[in-house]
Amino acid sequence: MLIKIEAIVREEAFEDVKTALNEIEVRGLTVYQVMGCGIQKGYNEVVRGVKVDLQMQPKIKFEIVVSSPEWEKKTIDAISKAAYTGEIGDGKIFSYEIRSAYRIRTKETGYDAIQPTNHME
Repeated sequence: MLIKIEAIVREEAFEDVKTALNEIEVRGLTVYQVMGCGIQKGYNEVVRGVKVDLQMQPKIKFEIVVSSPEWEKKTIDAISKAAYTGEIGDGKIFSYEIRSAYRIRTKETGYDAIQPTNHME
């Protein structure tokens, strides 16, 4: 079973989350700079003396594919601990099963497609 984990966290949590994933030896991840809002629906800020309602906030999105429910839990726990501040806007984590995976270079599929390989071959 392959599981994709998507975590959307505060920008300032980026380094802590990256370090936490490295510490548990998660090797493959994709990171995006994204904009979004949750329950809080943004915030108000004064720009050049004018109150502006900012609906979208900058966030960081991590995408990670793991090979088992055990790795799913381990990864989610690491992200949760690293991104936690206790304040509104800490983020969300989603996980779901992947139907298939395919490594273009070697034509490996499934579990083999997400495992590290010797790129010098």
